[in-house]
Amino acid sequence: MAVPGRPIPEGAPADLAGTELFSVDAYLRRFDAAVEQVDRDNGRVVLRRTAFYPGGGGQPHDLGELRWDGGRAAVTQVKRDQGRIWHWLDVDPDGLPAAGSEVDGELDWDRRHLTMRTHTALHILCGVMWADHRVAVTGGNMEPGRGRLDFPLPSMSAEFGRQVETRINEEIAKAHEILVEFVGREVADTDHALIRTAANLIPREIDPLRVIDIVGLDKQADGGTHVLSTAEVGRVVVIGTESKGKGNKRVRLEVLESAAD
Repeated sequence: MAVPGRPIPEGAPADLAGTELFSVDAYLRRFDAAVEQVDRDNGRVVLRRTAFYPGGGGQPHDLGELRWDGGRAAVTQVKRDQGRIWHWLDVDPDGLPAAGSEVDGELDWDRRHLTMRTHTALHILCGVMWADHRVAVTGGNMEPGRGRLDFPLPSMSAEFGRQVETRINEEIAKAHEILVEFVGREVADTDHALIRTAANLIPREIDPLRVIDIVGLDKQADGGTHVLSTAEVGRVVVIGTESKGKGNKRVRLEVLESAAD
């Protein structure tokens, strides 16, 4: 068990820790790697290891830049494709780095950190909704600074949204520590916190599960990036509540820097 940005969590698969750097250190913003594969037709490369999050679970992919001897290019998209993490580069195909060459990668850190804060804010919302109303999230999405989650509730109102906003900010102020751990499927199958977040729907071949634990509030199987403490989220405002049909209500939130924003 560890927190994001600190030593590799115990139980982390070695191949994952050595290749998908974002999974064990969300605060790593620069890295070096070798180019393993080049797809000039689509203007993209695979790196031996990467700190760029490829998108998934509602969290968008990272942006940034790759630099190499004789060239540099913006990373415009990162996505898994047939088990590999591809990086699309804003450069003429003939200008792509060659296979085997060394590159330096740098994330758009402001965007990544805002995404981390937003993702954690959504987990706090999950924890509040379970603690106060015993309902689990059924769907969601996010972009840097804003996100939404759906819950199986009979009704939703602006007043309900204000109450939820107050509760989220109360939990932020408690500065809950946020841990990353890798849990074997046999353990996950008996963990009631994970069962309620539908970890059982994750393919059985994914073993162990990567788990994000907002200590004392929320615990979910999750592959994305998060901050070290709820205090780092800043202030959250609920910007909308709406009905998406019978038994399906939506909460939208925005992450601000502080109470003064």
